[in-house]
Amino acid sequence: MKTLDIDAVHAFVLTAELNSFTRAAEAMDSTQSAVSLKIGKLEKSLGRRLLERTPRQVRLSFDGELFLPAAKALLAAHAGALEAFGRTQRRLVIGVSHHIVGPELPALLRRVSEGRPGLTLEIRVAPSREILELFDRNDMDAAIVLRHDSRRLDGEIIHEESFGWMAAPDFHHQPGEPLKLATQAAPCSVRSMAIDVLDAAGLPWNEVFVGGGVGTIGAAVSAGLATAALGRRVAPADTIDVGPRFALPALPTRAVVLHAHVTDEGARGALRALGAAIRASEKAYRLP
Repeated sequence: MKTLDIDAVHAFVLTAELNSFTRAAEAMDSTQSAVSLKIGKLEKSLGRRLLERTPRQVRLSFDGELFLPAAKALLAAHAGALEAFGRTQRRLVIGVSHHIVGPELPALLRRVSEGRPGLTLEIRVAPSREILELFDRNDMDAAIVLRHDSRRLDGEIIHEESFGWMAAPDFHHQPGEPLKLATQAAPCSVRSMAIDVLDAAGLPWNEVFVGGGVGTIGAAVSAGLATAALGRRVAPADTIDVGPRFALPALPTRAVVLHAHVTDEGARGALRALGAAIRASEKAYRLP
């Protein structure tokens, strides 16, 4: 009777969900070549090709689509078997900047939670400044925030977040007139970044909407009231980057940094999975 390598099945599921051997390797604390080798052996054992590999993407084959639900069920059963003599409960409190997570948050949480039945996730979404204050008071185990300056250089950089001047496709701006902005109230660092860039370029601006979070800013932008400096992953799906159209100055990228107090492997594995999922969920650049 054939037996399946659990690690290989895990590698296949992660690669399928993250659409990347690289991201799967990050989540497993392994290497891309090792993950590829595991999946190759799994495919040989099954006598089926599970993934279609091209230079630019990885996608499920027909047989891979059939195998994926069974593979997930096998991983869940394996995790349950390991917990047969008592489940070790672990609460992991993670703070995440609201400029980093958007509509993909449910998918991120699912990927982190899968195969970890003893893990209770507590996610707090707030401005980076507030998240870091809570982390430094030991009120949370980990923080994922934007780095806006060189005053704090600790933590692990997991991603470079890109920003655009996001607006509704029919947003109108007359050159020479103040640019209509939707922002968060000061001292939001993304607000400061946007204003500094406009001031440096000598472009006039006017705040026409001040929101209480990225969600409210996104609503104002979708309604056509203004443009906003937003990360493309959190911008509403019906918005585009109007920077090129109106010759607006480019916005800088910001490092996404992970700060963590955790030492146990279960929590570290969950954080690796979350970091890999954030990288894999970056939206493609959207032109007007």
